[in-house]
Amino acid sequence: MRFFLVLALPILSKAFSPARGPVVPASTSSSTPSSSSTCSSPEFNRISTFFQLRALEDGSNVDNIGVNGSAEKKKVIVLGGDGFCGWPTSLYLSDQGHDVVIVDNLSRRNIDVELGCDSLTPIQSPEVRVQAWKEVSGKDIKFVNLDVAKEYDLLVQLIKEEKPDSIVHFAEQRAAPYSMKNSKAKRYTVDNNVGGSNNLCCAVIDSEVDAHIVHLGTMGVYGYGTSGGEIPEGYIDVILPGGREANILHPAYPGSVYHATKCLDALLWQFYQKNDQLRITDLHQGIVWGTNTPQTIKDERLINRFDYDGDYGTVLNRFLMQGAMGVPLTVYGTGGQTRAFIHITDTARCIEIAINNPPKAGERVEIFNQVAETRRVRDVAKLVADQTGVEVNLLPNPRQEAAENELDVSNRKFCSLGLDPITLDAALFDEVTEVVQKYKHRCNPTKILPASFWNKKRAEECASLDPSSVKIKN
Repeated sequence: MRFFLVLALPILSKAFSPARGPVVPASTSSSTPSSSSTCSSPEFNRISTFFQLRALEDGSNVDNIGVNGSAEKKKVIVLGGDGFCGWPTSLYLSDQGHDVVIVDNLSRRNIDVELGCDSLTPIQSPEVRVQAWKEVSGKDIKFVNLDVAKEYDLLVQLIKEEKPDSIVHFAEQRAAPYSMKNSKAKRYTVDNNVGGSNNLCCAVIDSEVDAHIVHLGTMGVYGYGTSGGEIPEGYIDVILPGGREANILHPAYPGSVYHATKCLDALLWQFYQKNDQLRITDLHQGIVWGTNTPQTIKDERLINRFDYDGDYGTVLNRFLMQGAMGVPLTVYGTGGQTRAFIHITDTARCIEIAINNPPKAGERVEIFNQVAETRRVRDVAKLVADQTGVEVNLLPNPRQEAAENELDVSNRKFCSLGLDPITLDAALFDEVTEVVQKYKHRCNPTKILPASFWNKKRAEECASLDPSSVKIKN
């Protein structure tokens, strides 16, 4: 029998209002940015407290206070556990009491070298990271250096030895711009992402371990504005010729090679579920923002990576970095693209919800839309500009995409399972700004402008962009 201590805490801000039902674009508001500039400042401590109070509200295990839900704790392998989403998720799962094994081949760190652009935050080696986590939490996380797409026999052996209840699959090249950079990047993205996903399915079958696969997909599999209404969670009702009604996998409409690999993943999940009764959950996630979580703030050695460059920097994080450094915001095209967003803390929480609610053997692939809200890019830019006082620059769009689109998304499943999503809010903007201010000396301003173009026409339209023209204000 479990007993729970219920604490009555005030609602801290509008950031914690639940996004129930369909997610539609929200209006923006302005706020005065913090003038504090270091992570050891009172402002950073305030934000640390902000995270901890939030954790008390949702049941997270911060400083060993409570746990989330009543599900039994599980053995979880996190593929890609050294990455932007994988690392904070691994810490969160460990903090909740799960037994976590991180698998990563450190390819993202190698791409840093290739691009000549490190994380703005100084991330430590996996060995230092897991040792630091042991020191602050008393909990062990195992790290295994393994290439899921290439070292199949080792993957099978690992699954046999660890016998995981769940395998979380982050081990894919995650940046759409990088996937369009050149033929080498396109081929690598397809080989790594699709090959890795296929290897994972085969390895689960060959290991004879009934592991639940939880895959981080993307909202981009749907395309943007192609449904003519609310985008459902994975499956859509249709009327076939002859008036026959059916509920089918939502048609794919990828906007990059990266998004195409996620569409191919979705088909692999459908096949292996049907053919081998694998239990699979596919999470179509929005654009992630933020950098720290209640776990990564426990020690500086645990800090998450922060990408700000034109290839890997997610749009809101790029805007927040640019605003903090006095750089005009880089809005592509008209800024009329509407996108879904989710905070990095909620990414980790959603993963655990999925782990705790697996489909049964024989049930079709479970699909969740992992989003908190939708916003138009120019509205997000205005929100940041109003806080920081920087200008908004409309640049030629390096992407082949519609200049304007609407986006109406259902996220009912996660909300019904207890997710109270964090939405765009000044208090959390301040958290990102604090991180940027502390590490801005690590920024290479020549990497801020877009450096990958969808086709020759887009490259020609962007030819006037001069990376050396970007200047950081002191």
